[in-house]
Amino acid sequence: MSGISAPSRSVRAAPLAPKSFVLKGELIRPIALTVADLRARWGQHRADVVFDCAKNGPQHHTFEGPLLRDVVGDARPAFDPVRRKDRSRFLLAVTGGDGHRTVLSWAEIDADFADSPILLATALDGRGLDMAGSQLVVPSDRCGARYISAITSVWVGSCAFADL
Repeated sequence: MSGISAPSRSVRAAPLAPKSFVLKGELIRPIALTVADLRARWGQHRADVVFDCAKNGPQHHTFEGPLLRDVVGDARPAFDPVRRKDRSRFLLAVTGGDGHRTVLSWAEIDADFADSPILLATALDGRGLDMAGSQLVVPSDRCGARYISAITSVWVGSCAFADL
């Protein structure tokens, strides 16, 4: 046995791929998007928010990202854009990487209705979310239950009403 050992090989982990999410449902142009896509294709808005977190108490953060309305609007929801009542029956269901989900109505983000500046965040407190994934930010909410982290999908579709 000699005192010579074989050269050690360092094993490098493959670089992590940025997280993406799918925009799907009743859309003319469904698409998969990354945080980089959100940053490059739409104007960035800033929201300084305070919300109560059930586990950690009050949270103070600054988010940046495009408006949900702009991103989903470019995917062309399958409603007649000039008919307000047609738009008002659409919902958006957002799912996060941890399985957390929330539902919004199109009327919440539509300029003819509530016109809420809801974001698909690309940055949190000045740090990019490329590896963590985009986050849904609802600045008007007092609690953080609709802040969805690491978005995996946004489904857009009409609400079916049962006759009561």
